[in-house]
Amino acid sequence: MTTKVFHGAIVHSLSLGELEIIENGTLIIDAAGVIIAFKKSQDEHLTIPEDAEIHQIPHGEFLIPGFIDTHNHAPQWPMRGLGQGLHILEWLDQVTFPFEARFADATYARSTYENTVSDFLRQGITTASYYGSRHAEATRILAEICLEKGQRAFVGKCNMDRNAPDYICELSAADSLEETKACVKYIRSMPGCSDPKHALVKPVLTPRFAICCTPELLQGLGDMMRGGEDLAMQTHFNEAEQEVKATRELFPELAARSEADLYESFGLMGPRSILAHCTIMTEYDKERLKALNCGVAHCPISNMTVGGGFMVAPIRDYLRRGIKVGLGTDSGGGWASQMLAVIRQAMIASNAREVISQGEDKGLLLEEVFYLATLGGAQVMCLEDQIGNFEVGKQFDAVWVSTTKGLESAMTPREEDDSLRIVFEKFIMSGDDRNIAHVFVRGRRVAGSRQ
Repeated sequence: MTTKVFHGAIVHSLSLGELEIIENGTLIIDAAGVIIAFKKSQDEHLTIPEDAEIHQIPHGEFLIPGFIDTHNHAPQWPMRGLGQGLHILEWLDQVTFPFEARFADATYARSTYENTVSDFLRQGITTASYYGSRHAEATRILAEICLEKGQRAFVGKCNMDRNAPDYICELSAADSLEETKACVKYIRSMPGCSDPKHALVKPVLTPRFAICCTPELLQGLGDMMRGGEDLAMQTHFNEAEQEVKATRELFPELAARSEADLYESFGLMGPRSILAHCTIMTEYDKERLKALNCGVAHCPISNMTVGGGFMVAPIRDYLRRGIKVGLGTDSGGGWASQMLAVIRQAMIASNAREVISQGEDKGLLLEEVFYLATLGGAQVMCLEDQIGNFEVGKQFDAVWVSTTKGLESAMTPREEDDSLRIVFEKFIMSGDDRNIAHVFVRGRRVAGSRQ
């Protein structure tokens, strides 16, 4: 890969409330896909290599960082939208487990995951934290496809050795742990993935949730996490009333105050813990998440359509406390594979939270939700030193946005006097994958609507 240079409009987050909008900037990307220079004004001078590949971004188009999906069930991609309105445990039994059981067939897994990863890439999701099914071979296939297609990903074999139908439940904690260790080893053996710092695809420990895991399994996973400095963990946390009640019945002492105590007792809570949902939270829950520096994967679509109730996570409160927060599609509890849909729903959910909190938790602003979808997600996945915005030294994961006029797409039409801020807002609130012209991961084009 040669050096690439991008001239034109650029939009990215510097912090939660600070959106940097640059009308005429220049980014230089080296052969390894790393940003080596960022010119933001005409007063700055850059030396551009003679053999560089030059990309001029036309008026009305702009670059943004790639979207980061912190919670995604890869085997649920073909069942998105099914079972809406069911409570969480019924939804698992009636819809999810039968679908995930199909991934025992490696041929089905490969053909489905080919489409799954391609779909998320075309939506501008350059990084995803994937739950696989409980099948080791299918999980290895998912990791291979992410690497082949160039998507940055965490990939984990789902652990579940109880409270699931016989056709999908693992035989024992020992079997589950053995397969998990083999998957971790396999993913780290893939080309370019042995160095955790520079791996495009990484393993992640994935206990589905405590209801489906015996204490022996949780302890074994905790031992693995403590033994690997770079090994992350993802699970569902305080997602729904039904789930919280069942967890406390299974672990009456450990979960008496909080699921945080339960997972912490097994060594599964820390900076590399990605906790999905976090909708039903006490003061103690919030204090523990902050103290342990865990990350929250906010999934507003699924929280408001599947699980049992209108579950609105207190995101403003988390941000006020300094808790890391990113966004998740939660495909397929969430019916969308588009991060743009999640951004919009996150704003709606935050407005509802403002009403519920009687004005204490103000609704999220556009720039704040965009931050959650990019730099915030990078922080949740402990990748903020590598991706999330266009800071020099980070890797070039980016989306080239093409806005439209008239009836060319569903996006609110671009007009001649629109500022870059207005065009950006129109894309975020009404654009779709037709407006995503090119998608880059580490400087390599991996998807896009424009040929």
